[in-house]
Amino acid sequence: MAKLLIIDDERAIRSTLREILEYENYDVEDIDNGVDGLDLIKKKKFDLVLCDIKMNKMDGMEVLEQAQAYSPDLPFIMISGHGTVETAIEASKKGAFDFISKPPDLNRLLITVRNALDRGTLVTETKVLKRKASKTRDILGSSESIGKIKETIERVAPTDARVLITGANGSGKELVARWLHEKSNRADSPLIEVNCAAIPSELIESELFGHEKGSFTSAVKQRIGKFELANGGTLFLDEIGDMSLSAQAKVLRALQEHKISRVGGEKELEVNVRVLAATNKDLLKEIEDGNFRMDLYHRLNVINIHVPHLTERVEDIPEIAQQFLEEICKEYGMPVKKIGDAAMLALQALPWTGNVRELHNMIERLIILSDKAITEHDVAAFANPGGGTNIGAANPSSASQHAGRNLSQNYDSFSNFQDYKDHAEKEFIKFKLEKNNWNVSKTADDIDIQRSHLYSKIEKFGLKRTAE
Repeated sequence: MAKLLIIDDERAIRSTLREILEYENYDVEDIDNGVDGLDLIKKKKFDLVLCDIKMNKMDGMEVLEQAQAYSPDLPFIMISGHGTVETAIEASKKGAFDFISKPPDLNRLLITVRNALDRGTLVTETKVLKRKASKTRDILGSSESIGKIKETIERVAPTDARVLITGANGSGKELVARWLHEKSNRADSPLIEVNCAAIPSELIESELFGHEKGSFTSAVKQRIGKFELANGGTLFLDEIGDMSLSAQAKVLRALQEHKISRVGGEKELEVNVRVLAATNKDLLKEIEDGNFRMDLYHRLNVINIHVPHLTERVEDIPEIAQQFLEEICKEYGMPVKKIGDAAMLALQALPWTGNVRELHNMIERLIILSDKAITEHDVAAFANPGGGTNIGAANPSSASQHAGRNLSQNYDSFSNFQDYKDHAEKEFIKFKLEKNNWNVSKTADDIDIQRSHLYSKIEKFGLKRTAE
């Protein structure tokens, strides 16, 4: 049932509209002033607002403007006893769905309400479909830090404020940038991403601003840069801490003047771009070392969103792991495996040097190598954070059984999880060496590590070939 709000300071009008709309099976609330009406819009979810223009405290146009800033997809139907063409045009420009004069014609009112609700439904469905098409993952987690990030995105996204996103590699900075774009007023325009660390310093300016034909040796034709491609939309500069100083100067000018020039070109081009930036570096330290411009830092850092390391929000790991589990099993067309409570605790105890990205890869590995249920023994044998054995073995089920042999009885005897993990890794390597008749080269290939690394493991665990 659609939920409607009527804002009008005339009791008779409110009562009449409410009676008509409730008869049509709409859920209706009403209020007699714009200030309280705006407060209700912020607190509750409405599908449509019918708002008078001339009211005490706050007029309808102001309510419309403020509500649009808070909830841009909420349709408004403006009503007034002093209707003019100019008023209708002004209401339309400010984002109103339609304008109706008092006293409202019943048929026109009901048709307009129905059309406004249909439009609202279409807008919502379009956003859902766009999200599915773009496969933008939800920001998973219920920790306080993630809650603050989501709240900040909701507040900042509808504005054009520049945002600097900081955090370790794999923590989800790109995901924050995507949601800032998707929830912005630029969502229908492109989001262009540039990984500054992946582009050689001599090519970054051409990548960002484009170049003219013949501007340098390999410039055989004109190229459009990322700033132009993002015109009207959002430009995401990932790992901006790795950008060259000369490119930084040009980016600063683009942010200050909203103009760019292609490499080798003289013509200035106006661009309307919202810039989001991300880095895993301490930019203040980079400024101190002379690697980053202070003025650019202040231009970019209007709003700062710090994405915490996964180890700083371990309470989110079960929710994230379960989501990855369901997604990956669905992609592989297999039944969803279960993770035991002990296995989940084991995952939470790991150092996660690769953050959420590493967790995704590990869940995929555990799905492939474990049996129907993922146990703490599988975590110890196959997860291997920190660059240990990267298992790509044949017959993973037998390896899993061996790695877990007698561990269920002995798990509680270990003083910490690292000792348990080392024991499981030792047993697995021993099993693979024996299976390959102690051929170190073949065993290294079998479990996909370097021979020198395997020799180090053999020495670390004191493994010796049993005399036959």
